[in-house]
Amino acid sequence: MSAKIIDGNALAQRVRAELKQRADHLGARGTQACLAVILVGEDPASHVYVRNKVRACEQAGLKSLKFQYPADVAPQTVLDQIDALNRDPAVHGILVQLPLPPQFDSTSVLEAISPAKDVDGFHAMNVGALVQGRRAFVACTPAGCMEMLKSAGVALKGAEAVVIGRSNIVGKPLALLLMHAGATVTICHSQTRDLAAHTRRADILIAAVGRARMVSADMVKPGAVVIDVGINRLPDGKLCGDVDFDAVAEVAGAISPVPGGVGPMTITMLLANTLESAERAAGMSHD
Repeated sequence: MSAKIIDGNALAQRVRAELKQRADHLGARGTQACLAVILVGEDPASHVYVRNKVRACEQAGLKSLKFQYPADVAPQTVLDQIDALNRDPAVHGILVQLPLPPQFDSTSVLEAISPAKDVDGFHAMNVGALVQGRRAFVACTPAGCMEMLKSAGVALKGAEAVVIGRSNIVGKPLALLLMHAGATVTICHSQTRDLAAHTRRADILIAAVGRARMVSADMVKPGAVVIDVGINRLPDGKLCGDVDFDAVAEVAGAISPVPGGVGPMTITMLLANTLESAERAAGMSHD
């Protein structure tokens, strides 16, 4: 295997150690950064994600609050809880774990969160600020991808970047971040006619579609940097990404693994956003 591994676990540990120092400094000023998580229903994956987020908060010196509701809860009950958290000065970040049960309009729930506490970066005001290149809370997975590229010393200015996937949570914000960093960006998706023609041009290739091992070695430019956002469970229970890791690692210059790549950095950026919100509220914003 010739590719350098971009280790998300190692990077997450380094960043979280820095966040812990910032959290301790904030605590010495009398403020403990606090993330409130709302969990609706019994989706097993959602429960695992929330448990991981709560644990990560505690390890980094942040406080976490968890509000759990049954799957048949009335949406207004959740909206009322969000309203209370918006008005609580001791809460700095609010996260609603998706997906929500069918009686919910997810967009209206996410829009109910104050943009100043929208540490997931999903509110239209934060997305709009990102489009304009203004400071905003950025969705955690794209922010994590950018940190991984930075840690690997990848030159973004003038680079050809191809993003496979156009979701509001990953593909679109990531394309904007890459564009703001000076890359020439192409977004590919299920309607793209000749996907490989685009991906073979990419100096930086980011796969975020949720299809196991769809990116094969012949789709990758030799020496390219490959970031695999996908997380798919195979029939044997093992996890894999959207990239055929073993084959692509023979061609790429650098590659992120699954698991142990983007995942740890997603939670890390959630902590970073929550801490930044707390610092802003305390009048000591961190740049």
